Order: sequence, then structure tokens, then C-alpha cells
Amino acid sequence: MHGSEGVVAPVNTLPAAGTAAALTGGLMCLLSMSSVQFGSALSAPSIAAYGPFGTTWLRLAWAAVLLALIVRPPVLRYSRAQWQMAGMLGACMAGMTLCFFTAIERIPLGLAVAIDFLGPLAVATFAFGLGWRLVWPLIAGAGVLLLAHDGNGWIGDTTGILFAFGAATGWGLYIILMKKAGDAFEGLQGLSMSLIVAAIVATPFGLIDLPRMTTEGVITIAGLALLVPLIPYALEMIALRRMSTSSFGILMSLEPALGALAGFLVLSQPMTALQIGGTVLVVAASAGATATGR
Repeated sequence: MHGSEGVVAPVNTLPAAGTAAALTGGLMCLLSMSSVQFGSALSAPSIAAYGPFGTTWLRLAWAAVLLALIVRPPVLRYSRAQWQMAGMLGACMAGMTLCFFTAIERIPLGLAVAIDFLGPLAVATFAFGLGWRLVWPLIAGAGVLLLAHDGNGWIGDTTGILFAFGAATGWGLYIILMKKAGDAFEGLQGLSMSLIVAAIVATPFGLIDLPRMTTEGVITIAGLALLVPLIPYALEMIALRRMSTSSFGILMSLEPALGALAGFLVLSQPMTALQIGGTVLVVAASAGATATGR
């Protein structure tokens, strides 16, 4: 199928509000977060072998090619505004992903995700304003702080932490732009175009690690590209059509907990009592925000 007749039907026609839509969006967010965190944990060997830039570049390139083959976006029929939206979202995706994978090369996954979550937390905080629902971002923020502490002190080196903050900035912008792109395009056409832009933007960085790449690495990263970013981005674009950016942002408070869990199960990065407490807080904040958000 071609153009607006892509494999995924235009979701603009689906209900954008109501309990069913919110629950569906929440489930998609949970699946997306699980895919991101376990995909990131499973990526650790590839990042060590082929470098964070090369790994990120090939992920984005594979994801762009695979989704373009499925969706087949009519690139010559898009308006200037649609191209601008795809360009901004694609550049944001590239920067966010490059920063995040560089961060997890240097600091534990749980800490990187905890800092990264400050992006959606900021989106949720500003969207909620000063009303009583501000309590949920505050609880989630406290949980993030506990997740970022190993019981003896803050963990990680300065460079890794700076890259994690860069990823957090990109993630906050990504949520806002992803929702707008979902409204500007039919189906997953906006995501397809944005991934193409992201792959192009990441190319100069990927070439730095190109000498480290092997044929086996190219094939391995193709499989990892499904876990991060293709499946999560597709789920999040659809979810954002069913829920507000504030609800989406606070629901992402589960991400640090899932990151810590993935780090523990896949990378054997231990969780302290403080980090388990942080997990409980972010889960509670996510559940509370989902139940009371509109």
C-alpha cells in the first residue's frame, strides 16, 4: 500500500478522549517504555564494541528504512509545514538518542534514565500548572532522586551525566513535537519522515565510529533497532493521539523504574533499598497521574 493507504490506518479518526482511549494510550506507553529500557540494556555489548555514535546511527538508519518500506510516505506531496515538523522532530530524535546512548556507555542505566526522565517530568509539571495535580510530578521527582543514589553517594562521571541531561532536554522537546507531528500527518507517515531526517542528522556522528563496525554488528543492530527506536516511537505517536502531553509526561515516570529493573536483570547492576524506594514512588506517581489526569 502507498501513501495515506499505509499499513497502519490513520489514527486521527480514533477517539482522542475518554477512559478507553486513555487506558489504551497508557498501555502503549508501558509497552514502549519496556521496549526502550530492555532494548537499551541489551545494547550495552554493541555500544562497547561499535561505539555509541555508530550504534545510534545504524539504529536510526535501520528504523527509517524499515518503517519507510511499510508506510511508504508520499514525500513529494507534503506541505512545507509538514516538512518543517518532520525536520524538527527528526533532529530532536537524533540528538536525544545520541546523547542517551553516549550516557549509558559512561554511567549506569538506572541513573541515566533517572536523569533522562527530568525531560518528561518538566513537560508534565508545566502542563499541570500550580494545581493540586502538581503533587504527582513532585512525588515522581523524589523517586527519581532516590533512583539516582546508590546509598553512598551520586554515581557516574561528569561527562556521562551531562549527556544524560542533554537526552532529558531532547526527550522533553520530543514529547511536544511528537504530539504535533501526530496531528500533522496521517498514520505513521510523520514518524517515518522524522526517522529519515534523524538518520541523516546522525550520519556525521556515526561515521566517527564506522571503522569499528563489522558485518555482524550491522545485523545485530538491525534487530535492536526494532526495540529502540522503531516500536517505541510508533507506540508513543499513537498514544499521544489518545492522551494529553501532561498525562503522557507523568506516565513516563515509570521509565526510571523500568530502567533500574532492566539494568538489574540484564546488566547485573544492583538496586539498593533507596532505589527500590524510588521505584515505588515513581510507580505510585504514575498510577495517580493516570487515574486523575485528563
